[in-house]
Amino acid sequence: MTRQDDAPAGEQAGQHAGFMHGMAAWAEKHRISPWRGSFADFIEQILPGRAALLTRSAHQYLWDMMRWNGQTDDAGRFRCRLFDDELFGIDEAIDRVAAYFKAAAAGSEVGRRMLLLLGPPSGGKSTMVILLKRGLEEYSHSSEGALYGIAGCPVHESPLHLVPHSMRADFRASYDAELHGELCPHCRARLEEQYAGDFLRMPVERIHLSEAGRCGIGTYAPHDPTTADLADLVGSVDLSKVAQYGDEGDPRAWSWSGAVYAASRGMLEMIEILKVKREFLYLLLTLTQEKNVKVSRFPLIYLDETILAHTNLAEFRKFLQESENEALLDRMVIVQVPYTLNYREEARIYRKLILAAAPAFRDVHLDPHVLHAAAVFAILSRLPEGDDKEAELVKKLRVYANEDVDDLQPADIRRMRERDKSPDEGLSGVSPRFVINALSHAIISAQRNSLSTMDVLLALKDGIENDARIEPRRKRKWVDYLVLTRKDFYNRWVKADVHKALFVSFEQEAQDLLNKYLDEVEAMLDNRQIRDPITSEERRPDERFLRAVEEKIHISDSGKQSFRQEVVRKAMSAFKRGEAFGLGSHAQLHDAIQQYLFEQRRDVLRLVGSAKRPDDDVRARISAVEQRLVDEYGYDAHSAREALNYVTTLLAQE
Repeated sequence: MTRQDDAPAGEQAGQHAGFMHGMAAWAEKHRISPWRGSFADFIEQILPGRAALLTRSAHQYLWDMMRWNGQTDDAGRFRCRLFDDELFGIDEAIDRVAAYFKAAAAGSEVGRRMLLLLGPPSGGKSTMVILLKRGLEEYSHSSEGALYGIAGCPVHESPLHLVPHSMRADFRASYDAELHGELCPHCRARLEEQYAGDFLRMPVERIHLSEAGRCGIGTYAPHDPTTADLADLVGSVDLSKVAQYGDEGDPRAWSWSGAVYAASRGMLEMIEILKVKREFLYLLLTLTQEKNVKVSRFPLIYLDETILAHTNLAEFRKFLQESENEALLDRMVIVQVPYTLNYREEARIYRKLILAAAPAFRDVHLDPHVLHAAAVFAILSRLPEGDDKEAELVKKLRVYANEDVDDLQPADIRRMRERDKSPDEGLSGVSPRFVINALSHAIISAQRNSLSTMDVLLALKDGIENDARIEPRRKRKWVDYLVLTRKDFYNRWVKADVHKALFVSFEQEAQDLLNKYLDEVEAMLDNRQIRDPITSEERRPDERFLRAVEEKIHISDSGKQSFRQEVVRKAMSAFKRGEAFGLGSHAQLHDAIQQYLFEQRRDVLRLVGSAKRPDDDVRARISAVEQRLVDEYGYDAHSAREALNYVTTLLAQE
């Protein structure tokens, strides 16, 4: 990454101007449009044409916010853009959360259940909730998300609660919308004392949801369960106001600072919910199911809000062991949020965390495989320990990353993703924080502003061996996973990079080999001769060449015929569509051609990498390879040199 201090002055000025333009646009979009008037003004000016929007429940409002931030793709799948740049690899959990709010908004019984996100630490639960809260704040500034409340109400309740019950049938007939809810005790007292019961004079204003402003978004984090006070949720008597109003039972002498009041009309986040006392849970579940709370001295207080809680697996398992919690669990909708099992998505998490770090970390160059290799190790640690052989683990990881895998048919891939997937996968193992900590240690320990994949794998090994929380047996297993990551993933990636960088004509050479393979296969299947382009003599298809290519991807002698027929079918399909059959048309054949070409040039690579005192020609070739790695494959000078030396060592061992 380029540091801003090193950027040209003109470029910096352009960046500053662009930032100011963005700030102005944001301010314009979020400029508060104040509206204030009496309830009569609200009925006349705001309600007409908007009754359906103004009578939405909290669940409906949140689902509308998600739809406002979402879109439906070509496959008919809904995606909420709120999560696109922050959460990676947990689409299934996000879809289940979206399905919960969609069902709750439609009036389903799930709307009377608390939503509980369950998963391992650093899996994305808190981030998901934070993004929903930010989305609510943004939506409330839009015309579609405009909210109105009784001015001065401690629970910013809907002004439509002022409509008397005897008139609600007429309201439904007039506006085709259903009214729910009761005036809070505070507003009922104000209505009687300040306005003599004339509800049309009650002041109404537009409100904007804000966690910082304690309007529509509340958060509760438990302290020590033994000292936790229910007043943190529902408030208590404010002794400073008792003298003013003369009665502890006056609702205006009540402290409305509880989290459930702050969250009214929006969402309440409950952090580590299973750590709270059982009486807290009963209050919250009653609020979710009945939309009211009961505190001393007051009648039931109507509150419409959605409660989104999250906890970790350790607390949940402890909660399950207590039989008296069964009724509580029955009133929750539980969505598991596991770690991702797609190493490409995991690498995106690391990239996001690095970009959010200090410049000293952001500016360190990472070779193109650092994050993917660390991610492969992390995914391996998240798979249940069983009797799977290393080759099977490698296949599973590649399938989870949506890669084509040798010897696996579509039915095998579906089985591996669905039926063979253990329910415990992704619920334990290495967290993104562990990997980032190891990466940070490697950056601090490095003597240069550049890290190679091997540097990071060694840092992960050091992190495992020095972590007192990991039992010895698991340490050995995880170190074995690092070896597997290097052997079956990094070695393949870096060899491919060096090979392509070494031969400028690689693409053309590979395409020529592909064309030759197709010609030989077609002649073999048609049982005909091939005319040599140089001598013009006819000859039999070159079976030795065909097998040399196919053996690179482990095509057996008994399976060669079906493989060749499949290649020809794909080539003919491409021809009918008017497309060229190129290297990207068949993943397995592409790998075979690449490895075959690599074998043909092995001696040249050894020469380039091993010359202790290279002459000018060899020196120029080495320089060209390193430069191409830098220019086209994401390396810097240091990591390019390391990659070249590493691949040379691999070849010497083969």
